[in-house]
Parts: sequence; C-alpha cells; structure tokens
Amino acid sequence: MRTGLLSCAVMALTAGGAWAADLTLVEVITSPERTETLEQIVSAWEQETGNTVEIVSLPWGQAFETLATMVAGGDIPDVVEMPDRWLAQYSAAGQLTDLGPYVAEWEHGSTLTEQTVRMGSMTAAEKLEQIPYGFYLRAMFYNKDLLEQAGVAEPPKTMEEFVAAANAVSQIEGKSGYCLRGGPGGTNGWMMFAAAMNDSPEFFTEDGQSTINQPGSVAGLQMLIDLYKSGAAPRDSINWGFNEIVAGFYSGTCAFLDQDPDALIGIADRMDAETFAVMPMPVGPGGRAFPTIGYAGWSIFNTTEFPDESWSLVAHLSSPESNSVWAQRVGVIPIHQGADQDPFFRTEQFAGWFEELNNPDTYIPLTMPSYLEGFGYFADQLSIETAQQALLGEITAQEMADQWAEYLTAEYAKYQESN
Repeated sequence: MRTGLLSCAVMALTAGGAWAADLTLVEVITSPERTETLEQIVSAWEQETGNTVEIVSLPWGQAFETLATMVAGGDIPDVVEMPDRWLAQYSAAGQLTDLGPYVAEWEHGSTLTEQTVRMGSMTAAEKLEQIPYGFYLRAMFYNKDLLEQAGVAEPPKTMEEFVAAANAVSQIEGKSGYCLRGGPGGTNGWMMFAAAMNDSPEFFTEDGQSTINQPGSVAGLQMLIDLYKSGAAPRDSINWGFNEIVAGFYSGTCAFLDQDPDALIGIADRMDAETFAVMPMPVGPGGRAFPTIGYAGWSIFNTTEFPDESWSLVAHLSSPESNSVWAQRVGVIPIHQGADQDPFFRTEQFAGWFEELNNPDTYIPLTMPSYLEGFGYFADQLSIETAQQALLGEITAQEMADQWAEYLTAEYAKYQESN
C-alpha cells in the first residue's frame, strides 16, 4: 500500500522518453481488502500508461475531517474516492471537474446505467462531477440458527414482527437480536426506520420543512432507541461502525443485520451458507419499506495539473472489466448495463436485494439528500453525536428529531436559494 502525505504532482520521463504524470488518489472507505483490490486495478493502469499513482488511504472514522483539512490546506489530491454525501460540499465550493465532456467521448459512456449518470449529477450544479463505482442497497441479514433457537418460525416481514423477533433472540444468554450501528455510518439505519414508520420516502414537505420530526418518523427513531435500551442490541453497539456490526453478525453475537452487499463478503467467508440468508427490509404500517440506496465513486479535483491523465485513471477504474472486479470484491451493484446477468450476481446470496429491486411498489429505495451542501456534516457528525445521546437517554427521540429537522430544513432552504 502506498501511504503518506500528498506530494506535489511532478512530471517524469518514462523509459521510452515520454512524459509521465505522478498522480495522487485518496481512498476514504478503507479496508485491507478494498485497498488491495484498488492497488491491483491501479497497477494495471500504471503499467499500461507509464504513469504513477500514490494511493493515500484514510481511516473511515476520520476520513471526512481529514480530507477536508487536507483540501483546506492546499494538500489536494488529483482523484478522490467520493462518498455521495460529500459530493455537494465540494461541488458547491467549485472544486470538482465536470466529467460530462469526458464521458461523452468515452467508449464505455453509453453503457453506464441511467441511475449511474443521474446520481453522479446530484448536485446544485447538475454536472456529472462523479462516476459512481456501484450502489449500496440495504437488506436484512438474518441468522437462521439463532431464530430457530429463539422459536421464531419464519423471517419477519413487518417492523412489528422484526422487533418481536429481535427481543426473542435477546432472551438467549449472551445473544442480541439486532446489530445496531450506533457509531460511524449509522445515519442510514435511523433514516430507514423513520421512513418505514412514517410510510414516506420524502425528506421534505412541499413548503420545505423536514419530515424527520413528524410523528411517524419519531416512532421509527424511538423503535431503535427502545431496541437498544431493552437489550435487544449489544451495549457496546452504541459505538459500532461497519466492521463491528459485520463482526457482530458473523460471530453469532446478534441475529439481524441491515447492510449493503459489501457486508456479504466478510460474512460469506466466515459463515456456512446454510446458516444465514438475506431478506428484504421489514415493511412499516403502510406495507412499504424504504431501504437506503447509497453510492460512492471517483471524482477529480479541478486543481489537478493532469486533468487528462486523471480522467484516464478514472475511466480505467470505471471500465466494465474493472468495475466488475471492484463490484464483486467490495460488494456493490455494478454501474454498467447488463452487469446483473453476471453469474456472480445471479445467486441465492443476492436474493434479498434483487427482491427489493424487483418489487418497486413495496420496496422504494430511499435516496439520502446528499445534494445538500451540509449533508456530509449532518451524516458523519451531527446525527451520530445526537443519536448516541438519545440511546443513552440524555435526550428524547422527539428532541433529537427536532434538532435534525431544524438543521435539515435550514440546509434545504440554502439549496432552494441556490437553485
């Protein structure tokens, strides 16, 4: 792995006498497996082009603040792995390259799915400032053995049944029902429960008010708080991030885990296929569920001294061949048309996600309002801090929801003004 401080981009001569670019790429959703895969794909591009790439891997828990500090200090990479909820912030600051003209001339541009192009353009600028590398759609993992031990006859289909099953498993000594993500990255879980109980995927009313403090939404937030307080989630899950919740599931600590396909990789390596399965998210009182759909991808800072070489790297990372390898190894739904016909994805392990995708009237993907300039701060700091306060009983679900609504309503007003 190449790590270290970003250096100034320099030009060097290749063995053949041509000028080569020395690029920097910042990885922010970091794990050993992801970094290894990224290095392999990038290495092939280096060998093909004669250019070099320094990969800087930031720990996920501090990535938002670290990247912001680097950029503010002028230590700006050429290419960055950009989570959806950070895109609006850097777009609004005018720091990203419009990739639309490049894609228009790219041989693989026409095979990008409509969803890929749409979500890569979800900013006030409405420019393609990111090439998503795949999509994360939530579904519910469940441990068959634990449900059987708890006397749960079949996987729960509704939120009410889910809570009952989680509490039943928690009666088993040393076991918990639900792997709560109370730490980094936990915002999506709160939003899904709120949307399901409020029976709406809308974040804002027609007059621009946040819906997160409506009675139904608050009931969903209260449901998660009650699961934690009742012992249906592990005590230390208040600080759990991705690695901890996945480990909590494959270790048999808890029976349920709502996660994206990326969690399947670590789980499938450690559990027999017969002992677990993936079902759609439980539906709320209105008979619908709203599993969050998220994404990350590749963006180019417009301060780069090598825009064409940076695009060449992004195009290589985003090609059908590279994207297929990346999607399979990191656990995302690919970005090119026809990828769902790959035998890798046509397996029972992906059944829960494809059931959601194939029943759009019941399972409506919840797109986070990442177009808000301040949503990155909300998702990675404000919501986590206040949710932990609520789990500890320091504030009520209503007080937490009111704080969230005040912040989101103000951010939405800014967004409307800019448009």
